[in-house]
Amino acid sequence: MKKVSFAEFGGPDVLQLVDAEEPHAASGQIRIAVRAAGVNPVDWRIREGQVLGAHPIELPSGVGLDAAGVVDEVGEGVVGVEVGDRVFGEGSSTYAEFAVLSAWAQMPEGLTFEEAAGYPSVVETALRVIREVGVRPGQTLLVSGASGGVGSAVLQIARDRGITVIGMAGAANQEYLRSLGAVATTYGEGWVERVRRLGDVDAALDLAGSGVLRELVELTGSPERVVSIADLGAPEFGVRFSGVAGSVPAALAEAVDLISRGRLHIPVEKSYSLAEAAAAHIDSHAGHTRGRRVLVI
Repeated sequence: MKKVSFAEFGGPDVLQLVDAEEPHAASGQIRIAVRAAGVNPVDWRIREGQVLGAHPIELPSGVGLDAAGVVDEVGEGVVGVEVGDRVFGEGSSTYAEFAVLSAWAQMPEGLTFEEAAGYPSVVETALRVIREVGVRPGQTLLVSGASGGVGSAVLQIARDRGITVIGMAGAANQEYLRSLGAVATTYGEGWVERVRRLGDVDAALDLAGSGVLRELVELTGSPERVVSIADLGAPEFGVRFSGVAGSVPAALAEAVDLISRGRLHIPVEKSYSLAEAAAAHIDSHAGHTRGRRVLVI
């Protein structure tokens, strides 16, 4: 089978499309014929060799955590899923023609493989950081980096829970944020005052790592009210860095519920082939994403 792999840490150029042995489902796992794989910032952070304790790897390594596809192998002890089922979930080395998943759910009706591949890690992360920052219904949450995959999920989940969201993104994504129910504002000089004019902020999320933690702490009044998933220097400001996943099966179940109720939709901004994985990483690293980027197999 074809698989994207890297033998050394480095830039996008270390990614290679190689021939590899097919993986097989162990106990408690399933294997899928991958139809699409989600491209996440954590993918290129791992490729660069950033220290991410939740994702230790050995070289050479495959790439990718999220995928959607058709079940073609069911491991021992697995119930509730059969060969031929359309599923989406999280596993390892998902930039490949076949991948093993350790957490999955049946794809909701009407969802394409491309769309489904963009949900697993994104929704788990969104649910986790909303929980960790402690924001409650009736309060206001400020989100920096609000137009990407996690931001898109945070905005919609918060809206479903009765939380007001102020979303920060580039000028081109302001209408997109409003379409997801957020009060939109831009980055750049004077952004702190622009946020203040919109009202008090009870909690804040840094999803972009754009050097705004000091200001987010100032706006919320406490580092305990700020969580980052993108700035490894967060502890220097007393801010929690959230990088360890919670329950992916629970997150997938909530994603299915939200999608089925029409309360969550994350658009696919761009699709790539396996051979274009390096380009996908370059675009993901550049930011300014509206929704998700995925590889189509």
